[in-house]
Amino acid sequence: MPDIKHFDPDAALDTVVRLFWKQGVATTGVQDIVNATGLNRSSLYATFGGKQQLYLAALERYVDERSRPVLGRLAQDDRGLPAVEEFFTNLIDMRCTGEYARWGCMISNAHAGAENDEAEVRAVLDRQHHRLRDALRDALAVARAKGQLGEAADPESAADVLALLAHGVNLRSRAGADQERLRRTVDAALATIAGRGPAGA
Repeated sequence: MPDIKHFDPDAALDTVVRLFWKQGVATTGVQDIVNATGLNRSSLYATFGGKQQLYLAALERYVDERSRPVLGRLAQDDRGLPAVEEFFTNLIDMRCTGEYARWGCMISNAHAGAENDEAEVRAVLDRQHHRLRDALRDALAVARAKGQLGEAADPESAADVLALLAHGVNLRSRAGADQERLRRTVDAALATIAGRGPAGA
């Protein structure tokens, strides 16, 4: 008779996403996954493959459910710079308060971890970085058309800077950085792009 799964693979993968997101790959063993999901090793291996395959599946799930929708909204927002400001405000709030405070971003965490030695992981990270950068560039292009950017600001270059800043927010928040300091840093960067003075004048 064919083997019948007596569990929901999607629910199990959601649990694994949270585990890898919070703890990282290096400190998460197969037994941790077994304990978190309540599944035995044979069920995990038969459904997802080994730990590396499971991590890749979790990383893709994180991108699809948490990152891609946010970046899609940013890229399609027609407000320009206010959309970028809102993106960073929400990012800092999520990283510093609530259920996922100090978890960072699973993508940024992977950029900083040994798991990015794997070519398949690097491919996911590269694709996601390009999505982030492109969404910021699209929003900044709208801002340029609306006259919201300083004369010296270029949407392409500014998007590169802001994409790196987003990763910095993710990593520093995981290390316990002060929420208001992160806000001030982002405000200073956006003020420069907008051609405003340090106080926003």
